[in-house]
Amino acid sequence: MAGFTNKGKYLMLRHMFNGLALPTNFYVALCTSAVTPTADTNTFSDLTEIAAGNGYTAGGISLTKNTTDFPTVTEDDTNDRGSILIKNLTWTASVGNLPASGNGARWMILTDDNATQGSRFVYAYVDLTADRTVSVAQNLNVNTTELRFNEV
Repeated sequence: MAGFTNKGKYLMLRHMFNGLALPTNFYVALCTSAVTPTADTNTFSDLTEIAAGNGYTAGGISLTKNTTDFPTVTEDDTNDRGSILIKNLTWTASVGNLPASGNGARWMILTDDNATQGSRFVYAYVDLTADRTVSVAQNLNVNTTELRFNEV
């Protein structure tokens, strides 16, 4: 399951129609199953990030607003939706397991770039379907993730 948070929808509308400054970058972070993100999730501090280390940096991977990191934006008139793809992402376990300790990664989230990580707004979330842990030299891959805006 993937979805935009209500905060993410609100911020995108504010960016578009009220001239709210866009983040310089976005971040994709990994969270445990301790808290399930929902449409009502607002900030990174509402969730539990996986332990940093062994190939994972606290706060996640930085993405630039461009066609490399967000390679496809689609208009789908048949299904009355628009969608955007996030490029393939890879975290490689080094020195030890990834995450370094605790529960594996269950959720991937898209946030803004607030310098205070806990205050970063959560725009969207993606269910990785199970807790994910990888051993040394193994990769945790999240392949081309699609986020959709649907008409209801």
